[in-house]
Amino acid sequence: MKYQARRKAVIVLADGTVFHGKSVGDNEGTAFGEVCFNTGMTGYQEIFTDPSYFGQLMVTTNAHIGNYGTKETEVESEGVKISGLICKNFSYHYSRPDADSSLKEFLDANGLFAISDVDTRALVSYIRDHGAMNAVISTRVNELETLKAELKEIPGMEGLELASRVSTKSPYTHGDPNSKIRIAALDIGIKKNILRNLAKRGALIQVFPHDTSFETMKAWNPDGYFISNGPGDPQPLKAAVATAREIIESGKPLFGICLGHQVIALANGVSTYKMHHGHRGINHPVINLQTGKGEITSQNHGFAINREETEANEDLEITHIHLNDQTVAGIRMKDKKVFSVQYHPEASPGPHDAEYLFDQFFEWIEESVSADAAV
Repeated sequence: MKYQARRKAVIVLADGTVFHGKSVGDNEGTAFGEVCFNTGMTGYQEIFTDPSYFGQLMVTTNAHIGNYGTKETEVESEGVKISGLICKNFSYHYSRPDADSSLKEFLDANGLFAISDVDTRALVSYIRDHGAMNAVISTRVNELETLKAELKEIPGMEGLELASRVSTKSPYTHGDPNSKIRIAALDIGIKKNILRNLAKRGALIQVFPHDTSFETMKAWNPDGYFISNGPGDPQPLKAAVATAREIIESGKPLFGICLGHQVIALANGVSTYKMHHGHRGINHPVINLQTGKGEITSQNHGFAINREETEANEDLEITHIHLNDQTVAGIRMKDKKVFSVQYHPEASPGPHDAEYLFDQFFEWIEESVSADAAV
């Protein structure tokens, strides 16, 4: 299906800068959020459904979006989580034989407003120079001053708690009920593929809401704990940080990814900060300081942990460093089975460079279970 009468659209940034494009299809719409960009050449459906992107306007740097359609099994959560899509060329037709529908049909089903025909190279360069900021995309091209006024009322990402918006409302299990290994996962925006990676290694996972207490998680009698990825600023997650602190004190193995990594850092007294424009893509180089090996990683975060405070912390050791800007990409506690990374090993862009982290987690769980049995 071709859309001949596509509407003019605008992107208005918080600093007043305006970029122009056209609506995808003949849709009218307006969407607000923090504008950010992802450099991945593939994986747009996973990106759009990743809870970590909640509240963000996604700019895709790949020139063609939608060309391989969508598939029901390639989602990371229930429904689309981004606020809106900004791209260069939008493909209404797809060529993948096993796709279920076009990207246009998928976005319409999820009520997402998207615009295309944008000079995304110029927009991304602007974000890189001036930083991630709030923005609005809209077909109300003759109402720029009104849009700017409305944009001022949208809260910034710094200090914004979003985990409660994407977390499960009630506990649920994932995996084989007869599994010998039990993992309690704190859901602050968990991706389905993380659950799949834990389950395929022989674990039953009980997923708990974002504000669940340690006592409630402990009552399920898990062998290990996991704190998930998620959106927003980690600083307001007081309940999650308190739970992480008690998990650490329990001595049980603990693994954290992305926002979970930041929560574990906060539980150890290390502060976090908002990055200039964040890391979002599937080709970010990381060095493992323990093995000396490089890893190609998938990353999606706009906050990071303080490196100087981490280095000064007697209980922590930096295990991974991002090679582009030397930010902390992984930590571990020196005297406990606690570790975390600021990237997504389940995404496997290397294709499998970082999967060993799940294996390491399970090795620690098995060691812990054996030690408990020997007592």
